Amino acid sequence: MSARGKRKEEEEYASDDNGEGHAPPPKKASKTTDDNDDIVVCEISKNRKVTVRNYQGKVWVDIREFYLKDGKSLPGKKGISLNVDQWNVLRDHAEEIDKALAENN
Repeated sequence: MSARGKRKEEEEYASDDNGEGHAPPPKKASKTTDDNDDIVVCEISKNRKVTVRNYQGKVWVDIREFYLKDGKSLPGKKGISLNVDQWNVLRDHAEEIDKALAENN
């Protein structure tokens, strides 16, 4: 697959279109695996989860909305997938984000 085709596929995977349906009520934050062996790190709201997943041989931190279909919780299109380098940049700036949040309260 060309780099251009791969980039388009990654963009589609991390698109911000609305998902459909509704997810189950939130659970306590804990590391579990779902049907796809993705590690569910936490549920940050009723229908949003943070997972660590392996997609096309790469590891992603996935912050995504989920919806119910046929009794299963499935990832929607609305969300973002960060590769390990992007996650590290975000994590390294957490303190600055906290300071900016404090200034805006």
